[in-house]
Amino acid sequence: RFRCRRFCSTRRIVRQTPTSTAMKLVLALPVVVLGATVTPTEKVVQLLEGMKAKAEQEKEAGIKAFKEYTRFCRNTAQEKKFAIEDAEKAMDQLKAEISKEQADSERLGQEIEALDGEIAQAEADMQAATELRVKEKADYEAQDADYGESLDALESGIYKLKQRDHDVSQADMFLQKAAQHSRVLASEWSNLRRMLSQVAQAPEGAPQAAAYTSNLAPIIDMFKEMKKKISDEKSDLNKEEANRAHAYELQMMDLTDQVEYDKTQRENKAAARASANKAAAQAEQELSETTAAHADDVKTLSDLNAECQKETDEFEMRQQTRKEEIAAIGQAIDILSSDSVAGKAKKHLPSLMQSPSLLQLRSSHTKSIKESKLFQFVQEKAHNLKSQTFALLAAQMASQSSAGGDPMAKVKQMISDLIDRLEAEAGEEAQHHQWCNKELHDNKVTRDERTSEVEQLTANVEELAASIAKLEKDNQELRDQIKQLGEAMAKATAVREEEHARNTETIADAKEAQAAVQKALEVLHSFYDKAASAGGGYTGQQGGSTGVLGMLEVIASDFARLQSETESSEDDAARDYKKFMLEAGGCGYVNGAEVCGSTAEKTDLVKSKEKLIKKKSSEKAKREKELDDTQKELDEANEVYDKLKPACINPGVSVEERVQQREQEIASLQEALEILEE
Repeated sequence: RFRCRRFCSTRRIVRQTPTSTAMKLVLALPVVVLGATVTPTEKVVQLLEGMKAKAEQEKEAGIKAFKEYTRFCRNTAQEKKFAIEDAEKAMDQLKAEISKEQADSERLGQEIEALDGEIAQAEADMQAATELRVKEKADYEAQDADYGESLDALESGIYKLKQRDHDVSQADMFLQKAAQHSRVLASEWSNLRRMLSQVAQAPEGAPQAAAYTSNLAPIIDMFKEMKKKISDEKSDLNKEEANRAHAYELQMMDLTDQVEYDKTQRENKAAARASANKAAAQAEQELSETTAAHADDVKTLSDLNAECQKETDEFEMRQQTRKEEIAAIGQAIDILSSDSVAGKAKKHLPSLMQSPSLLQLRSSHTKSIKESKLFQFVQEKAHNLKSQTFALLAAQMASQSSAGGDPMAKVKQMISDLIDRLEAEAGEEAQHHQWCNKELHDNKVTRDERTSEVEQLTANVEELAASIAKLEKDNQELRDQIKQLGEAMAKATAVREEEHARNTETIADAKEAQAAVQKALEVLHSFYDKAASAGGGYTGQQGGSTGVLGMLEVIASDFARLQSETESSEDDAARDYKKFMLEAGGCGYVNGAEVCGSTAEKTDLVKSKEKLIKKKSSEKAKREKELDDTQKELDEANEVYDKLKPACINPGVSVEERVQQREQEIASLQEALEILEE
């Protein structure tokens, strides 16, 4: 098939021996009438010189054609070697890519498994924290109810003691009830009950009533003091409950954020793992195709080398045969041109040919009748069949009739030679027709295959160009998004720094204000407590101080709330900022694991797409080279077809018409021989 691509001519190449070439040349030549000045020997020398010139011409043409064929073998072998080297490099790259993608898939699988564990642990922590919170709240509600009942009982006891009848027994009952729901020391309750018991046992009477009332005053104060302690305990319990609730909310918020972030990371890693598995599968498919193409190229190169070597050996044998033929013809020419042959032929053969024999004179009358009949027959066939063969035969017969010797014998020989030549032409034309059909069929198959390949490669190149353009567009969009994320991160950092500075200052101010208010409260409490027991009839503005002290306590509470709310806001803002920075870009560590955000993912995606662009660009260049090579092969096949058309596609006379014409000429020539034999 390699020879038919680049080493085909429009004529069928027939390997000939010197003898076969000489025979065909002699049979194809018309009979020449020898004149008195040209001997047969000289004519043979002329024929041999023509044969020698033709053999030398064919030898040079064979050398030129073989050089072209050798160039084809060398170029094709080089192309195949390059293709094999490219395939081997591509196979190594694909193997490395498959190994990398599989390693990435395995690593991502391990990371996904770790994330699943973290998610499960966080969800378990959330459930445990919720169960603990439910229990703590139930305990709080029970204790708060107990404190409420104790306060109500103490309030009722104070009320009973302040009544005019001073119902000590009822007050003692409420005191016992309050003791059941309070965490105040049992000794304090016992002392208070003992004092109530002493008051209850005092004798009746007016003077005793006054003393009785005066004895109840410290008891009522102790009730109030007990009530204040229980109120303080209830307040502490409420604060503890608020702190626990706040801590629970913060913990649940952190765990919820962690679970959501871990799930997002898991989804991203699952998508990346699926992409890695897909890339590995595609690389494996491409590796399989490349390996098959590599094996085919190796086999093609081996077949090409064998075919080219075989053709080289055959060419050398043909050239050696032509060389020997030229030498043999040259030697024959030297012998025939020597004085031993040419001199003696020139001396004796002309007189021999010009001297008619007695037999020739006696048969001249009979032969003239046959000659006239045959000449008329040949002319009729030349006219009826429109045959150049018979027209040429008639002209040769006319020339033979005016020459000496036996013209009818020469005519008979001419007719026999014509029959042989026509039969040889018939056989050669049949072979040529068969060769044309094969070459035209092979050429059409080659042109159709190359046309289909050109169309397919053109579509592949256009598809790759569109894919590369889309990837470049996607990469530009990703770069724009990375830039926007960077700007957003910078802006968020600036806002966070300003917010952190403001919150830090607010917390410090709140702490400082609380300390100052507390100091003022201590100063006022110290003064009014001391003034209450001072003599002189003036104890200070005790009534007004109560309102002022209450307001100061409210102010201290406000500053405490400001500190707590600002600290909570600072924690929330810091957590939100950290979460945003982790999601937006860069890498950090959360619970000991490295976490990368959107910017890092997009940057990795840009690198991945750039790698894919490079790969597709390389594939596009490879396809473009294949397209150029295939287009050249198609152009060469079209050139071969253009050369085959003149020799194999005759728009005038069909093969069937030529065969019919030749059969009629052969039949007519055989009929002419019968006329001569009558």
